[in-house]
Amino acid sequence: MKIVFLDAKTIGDDIDLSGFDSLGEVTKYNFTTPEEAPERVKDADVLIINKVPINENTVGTAKNLKLVCVTATGTNNLDKDYLDSHKIAWRNVAGYSTETVTQHTFAMLFYLLEKLRYYDDYVKDGNYINDTSFTHFAEHFSEINGKTWGIIGLGAIGRRVAQIARAFGANVIYSASGRPAQDGYTQVDFNTLLTTSDIISVHAPLNEHTENLLDKCAFAKMKETCIFLNLGRGPIVVEQDLYDALVNGEIAAAGLDVLS
Repeated sequence: MKIVFLDAKTIGDDIDLSGFDSLGEVTKYNFTTPEEAPERVKDADVLIINKVPINENTVGTAKNLKLVCVTATGTNNLDKDYLDSHKIAWRNVAGYSTETVTQHTFAMLFYLLEKLRYYDDYVKDGNYINDTSFTHFAEHFSEINGKTWGIIGLGAIGRRVAQIARAFGANVIYSASGRPAQDGYTQVDFNTLLTTSDIISVHAPLNEHTENLLDKCAFAKMKETCIFLNLGRGPIVVEQDLYDALVNGEIAAAGLDVLS
């Protein structure tokens, strides 16, 4: 069996991949462009990928291909219709990043909410030690306690974020178009989530329902004090509209783990 890693470097250098050697003949490429893929995959039985788009253009030459393994949870880089029509199976690593992404959600929130960049610079620039007062109030911040946290995408990561947000005293709401309510969580319509949330975090997959979901109209409905966090996929947000909302003061801040 021929196993081909198309972009092994994208999962880091600290992961031991030697276990695959017992499964077949393994070829590893650090990175692969869509133009390089057809030649590299043509003899593969199994592809292991992270970021490389998998479609007819990139793997149409792979006549022996039986399986595509994604070293992540998201699978929007797979043309599933093409794979299904050619009886090629695919698998992802569901749930591997739940704790990591949840932690990063709060890391970005605290950085923005508590104005850590400003106060870090204020101290390091010597302003604090040269001030006449031991307190400095130029940038205000408040507690999570009592705030409304709106979650878009209540999967494993969204539920874990909700759990920790509640521990900080937040009122958690979520919106899910066309899906039944989940027990133990307060579901609201999308408009209510936008207009009432003090913090909004996105943990949704990219699909036809979520692409460009956060646009000019959505940002205009948010509170001017709202902190927006995207930890889903870049194209869920119309980035120019987000930029305009920030420049025009329509929302307070944004933290982006992902970009288009």
